[in-house]
Amino acid sequence: MQASTNYIDELNESQREAVLYIDGPSLVIAGAGSGKTRVLTYKIAYLLEQGYEPWSVLALTFTNKAAAEMKSRVARQVGWERARYLWMGTFHSIFARILRTEAEVLGFKSNFTIYDQTDSRSLIKAIIKEMGLDDKTYKPASVQSRISNAKNYLVLPQAYASNTELRESDREAKMGDIYKVYLRYWERCRQAGAMDFDDLLLYTYLLFEEHPEICHKYAERFAYVLVDEYQDTNFAQHSIVWQLTRERQRVCVVGDDAQSIYSFRGANIDNILKFTRQYKDAKLFKLEQNYRSTQTIVNAANSLIEKNREQIRKEVFSENETGDRIKVTDAYSDVEEGEIVANKVVELHRREDIAYSDFAILYRTNAQSRIFEEALRKRSLPYRIYGGLSFYQRKEIKDVIAYFRLVVNPDDEEAFKRIINYPARGIGDTTVNKIIQAATEAHVSLWTVLCQPEAYALSINKGTANKLMAFRQLIANFQARVMTEDAYTLGADIIRQSGIINEIYQDKSPESLSRQENVEELVNGIHDFCSTRQEEGEAEHVYLPDFLSEVSLLSDQDMDRSDSEEKITLMTVHSAKGLEFNTVFVVGLEEDLFPSAMAKNSYRELEEERRLFYVAITRAEKHCFLSFARSRFRYGRMEFGNPSRFLRDIDARFLELPQNMQTSSRRVTPVRKTTEPVRSRLFAEERPKGKTEAPETPRLKKMTSTEPVASSGTNSYGVCAGQQIEHERFGIGIIERVEGTGENCKATVRFQNAGVKQLLLKFARFKVIG
Repeated sequence: MQASTNYIDELNESQREAVLYIDGPSLVIAGAGSGKTRVLTYKIAYLLEQGYEPWSVLALTFTNKAAAEMKSRVARQVGWERARYLWMGTFHSIFARILRTEAEVLGFKSNFTIYDQTDSRSLIKAIIKEMGLDDKTYKPASVQSRISNAKNYLVLPQAYASNTELRESDREAKMGDIYKVYLRYWERCRQAGAMDFDDLLLYTYLLFEEHPEICHKYAERFAYVLVDEYQDTNFAQHSIVWQLTRERQRVCVVGDDAQSIYSFRGANIDNILKFTRQYKDAKLFKLEQNYRSTQTIVNAANSLIEKNREQIRKEVFSENETGDRIKVTDAYSDVEEGEIVANKVVELHRREDIAYSDFAILYRTNAQSRIFEEALRKRSLPYRIYGGLSFYQRKEIKDVIAYFRLVVNPDDEEAFKRIINYPARGIGDTTVNKIIQAATEAHVSLWTVLCQPEAYALSINKGTANKLMAFRQLIANFQARVMTEDAYTLGADIIRQSGIINEIYQDKSPESLSRQENVEELVNGIHDFCSTRQEEGEAEHVYLPDFLSEVSLLSDQDMDRSDSEEKITLMTVHSAKGLEFNTVFVVGLEEDLFPSAMAKNSYRELEEERRLFYVAITRAEKHCFLSFARSRFRYGRMEFGNPSRFLRDIDARFLELPQNMQTSSRRVTPVRKTTEPVRSRLFAEERPKGKTEAPETPRLKKMTSTEPVASSGTNSYGVCAGQQIEHERFGIGIIERVEGTGENCKATVRFQNAGVKQLLLKFARFKVIG
């Protein structure tokens, strides 16, 4: 079948075959740097060209960032007006959208809350306490992990309780009552009108399984389903894709088994390895040309990954320059390793003019970052830690969001407990526990008890009752405005009237100033969210539930709020997946660190560690450096260890080895592993005592906007194709076309950095600059 558009000509033969095949199920194995996103994008464009309607195409990704990038690329080929109607997003965001539509069938309201990991853990911790279990044995994180794993395998509480194998595993871990915790957690989430992230998958599966007519409706709607990063899917995700595609089998999954590194999150490599068994007529396409890296880097990575038994064999190759051999550095200590890496950054930055943002230092565990931070700071080199505490996980932000959540969904238990006495209003833990007990006994929400304390025999004095009434009235006043005022106006008022704004301006310490800046940034973010939705014509009015739906589904990568300054990136290898850098340092390549000591008892776990190393190497475009330290300070003592076995897996022809590793047998010089205790002393720093001056009553910053230009032209807004504009959020862009009249007048603008946007001119904030 021949394509009628020029973009197909940009593809190599393998990519073209994968794009043009739309007659049945297909598996596209995309090697590192092989143009996976381009293939997915062009396949979607081709589907639309072949007569598929945008709303009949479902594309599932793992990050909002990936979905936005793909939709932007599709828009360049088919126009934004068509691309905007694609069902494209993360598994969780798409399924949350479906669940909000079908919520009543499952016994939920459409405004259900989505609990993040912190909310979930907090509720589990409370349940453990209520049940009188020892939280030293029943650690909330461990219990949460077991419940999450059960949900990812679609195991409901009743099935968990009757599963002999699961119960025995719990007893061996001295947590034999987890099944009771799971059941109570399940019930409490339903009472609170809440779903956690795992529930978004589990309830979608149950929706389709228990209501075949609904499953059929969506299977008919989604005439073609595409899935990105299929090697990262878990059992639940895999099962839902099968539910939607088993009849028509119009499905294309794209991924690379060699980059399956998330089993700890429930990802199952068998989903991609056995895809062609489940879909009997599936065609297999292999994208084997690497456009990212030098030939040497690609060959080294190939020689590494070929040691894995479980894989779909492929011959990845590069036609880029041969490139330098990968340099392996043997450092005396972890401190020296940090110095070596920092010095190399300085050298390459000066010699080859490599931007700081083109450097990445990748490590196996977050704890390794400190040494490299110190080495970079010593040289005044700019850097950022990728994957630190995200913006929406900071305490002051979670406090504000909890107010928003309770206003939108008053049955939200975790939001209720978080803010009922924040800022302090004299409602203590004793009162809160009485409310919880009354709600638990009556199987109702905490809010229901708060609204009818007499009906639930809440034993409180008159003073406490008045405080509870004041809190209830505060929230009720906000609730009355949820669907009448935009998210920005109501959100800003909640922050002011709740007392949070005064609470965080109590002093001028650096910590407090940081909290103030974060809350103001949140308000700016809400304003930006409302403006963007209005400008792009998605909604005339944008309410608080819309904003909450957006932020509750952000992933770690989506929440990266780093500035545009050139900075060296420090991150774990897991966080680096999907990224690329000119120069990559893979550090800490020692036994028991990389590979992890916990992975050495299972060949499957060891193979995943090897895949993790493969991912690390293939992030590099031009330079790749590997290093290990002979001694490292860990767990309060100095450890001496051996270089990683993975270094022996790489063909020596592609490595520049240190002198003591250049042996004919290719064996790394063995080093005796011992431990030597090191004494250290921590010095407490005295903080100056003193009273800070009371600040003035603060005001929230308000965003100012540029009014739409009005000058002579073909429309009432005075803009036309070819003009250059400066937008307050998207930057510099060129207007490609203007269409519509009056309030429906729209401009399609190609921005230098933000891509193509379609702006509704009555809301657009920009000025014409040329």
